[in-house]
Amino acid sequence: MKKVIGIQGIQGSFHHLVAQQYYGEDVEILECMSFQELVRSLVAGETQEAVMAIENSIAGSILPNYALIDENDLHVVGEHYIPIAMNMMALKGQQIDQIKKVYSHPMALLQCKEFFKKYPNIKLIEDTDTAEVARRISEKQSKHVAAVASTAAASIFGLDILASDIHTKKSNSTRFLIISKTKKEPNGEKIDKASLKFELESRTGSLVSVLNIMRDFDLNMTKIQSMPIIETPWKYSFFIDITFDDYERFCKAMEVLGMMTEQLRIFGTYKNNV
Repeated sequence: MKKVIGIQGIQGSFHHLVAQQYYGEDVEILECMSFQELVRSLVAGETQEAVMAIENSIAGSILPNYALIDENDLHVVGEHYIPIAMNMMALKGQQIDQIKKVYSHPMALLQCKEFFKKYPNIKLIEDTDTAEVARRISEKQSKHVAAVASTAAASIFGLDILASDIHTKKSNSTRFLIISKTKKEPNGEKIDKASLKFELESRTGSLVSVLNIMRDFDLNMTKIQSMPIIETPWKYSFFIDITFDDYERFCKAMEVLGMMTEQLRIFGTYKNNV
């Protein structure tokens, strides 16, 4: 039986491209039109694993997704990076000066804001998915409307690309997490990265003390993201990614951090895919 993988979006979306690259062709894809639906499918057992975008090199982190992983007790079992090329597309025969509205995922529009400053007459409208907009334009034969999506979406849905590579920074890439309901146990493959979360007492030097422990155990912090704790104003959770060479030293460091922090949770250990 094929493994069922959840993605946010449809065929031709960037999540779909990641699923193809990470798993190959021998999987079944379940399309979900929101990250909430993606997580629900995983929790309900409709999917075994899911692909979830977590940060973009231009637009930054997708903060609500950290909360979704945490609140639903999910595990990070892998990661995948892909270069992102944003393209403006519409029905065949349309020209840019005929376009009045552009629909796409908010993160996609954010990555292209400099391009659209040249076209103040175009209204930018946030939507659920890049490829879904392309499909809708094709099915409804909508004129004067464009999508921002991948070249794969333009090909699948028969649209013309009016402008290529319209993202602000050409070194544009997105990091995706592979998430699961079950923890991934080391099975002989190299494990050299971890994602974790902790809370700290509101006292001087508490975060510095944690960072010093990471240094002492040769852990390299590649990302830190703070999020407010809603129930406790002005207190924060910290979401951190670290890389390491020695798995046993990492485990010992987590024992120490468990005594120094509140609510320490290791979301997962996996192979660094940078």
